[in-house]
Amino acid sequence: MNQTRPALSLAAALVVALPLLSACSGSKSSDSTPSGPTGTAEEMYSHGIDALNARRFSTADEQFNAVEANYPYSSWAVNAQLMYGYSLYQQNKYTDAIGQLDRFIQLHPAHRDIAYAYYLRALSYYEQIADIQRDQKGTEQAMNALQEVVNRFPDTSYARDAKLKIDLCVDHLAGKEMEIGRYYQKQHLYEAAIGRFQRVVNEYQTTNHVPEALLRLTEIYLTLGLPEQARQTAAVLGYNYPGSDWYRDSYNQLVRDGVATGNEIPEEERPKGFFTRMWDSVF
Repeated sequence: MNQTRPALSLAAALVVALPLLSACSGSKSSDSTPSGPTGTAEEMYSHGIDALNARRFSTADEQFNAVEANYPYSSWAVNAQLMYGYSLYQQNKYTDAIGQLDRFIQLHPAHRDIAYAYYLRALSYYEQIADIQRDQKGTEQAMNALQEVVNRFPDTSYARDAKLKIDLCVDHLAGKEMEIGRYYQKQHLYEAAIGRFQRVVNEYQTTNHVPEALLRLTEIYLTLGLPEQARQTAAVLGYNYPGSDWYRDSYNQLVRDGVATGNEIPEEERPKGFFTRMWDSVF
């Protein structure tokens, strides 16, 4: 998703800051990377980092894999596993990155950078979120992975960023419900449309899709000849979003259908209390 580019910058910065890279600080970058993975574990790992920073990903992958293959029990091999996952992520090979990071997490659950591994895994799911015209299974997977970061590492910067992305996922799911609901409404499948719009109101109350959902419900109730339900739904909309175009549109429809007068719905007729309580009073 395009809005995740700042997160990629964060991830790139983290690569520089990760403790596992500090071991390379004393290594000098050569002008040319060896044609094949040769040398000590530290040398090959350093060559991999140099290639990664230069965005020569195939060389970086080769070096990281060679470290693990030739020195499987060294600390450099462990670090190389994580950096290989990061390299795959940078190449947009998200499925491969998830597989590599899952492996790292299973093998090294107590590693000092385990929080970053979980976060990078969550980002790999998040980057695969499809548009609202497609199935949203990927969005749910991303939300689950991001929530795991929040649950496991609540006091980290990873958790704070994950919370923001969860909100975006929720908004994405709400948008999908609205898209389906509008389709049903156009097809005159009103019962199905009502179910979708009510779900947005009940389950995605923090998103900006709620006022439109209330307007669509008002429209459908008027179409079905249910003026009282339409009036009450518009009242909920007016109470929560009094200055919105959605409320003005709903009220104008009530006036056109003779359900409301030319005066705004009186304050005393609007439901009181929190949003959920108001919505429950309607249904």
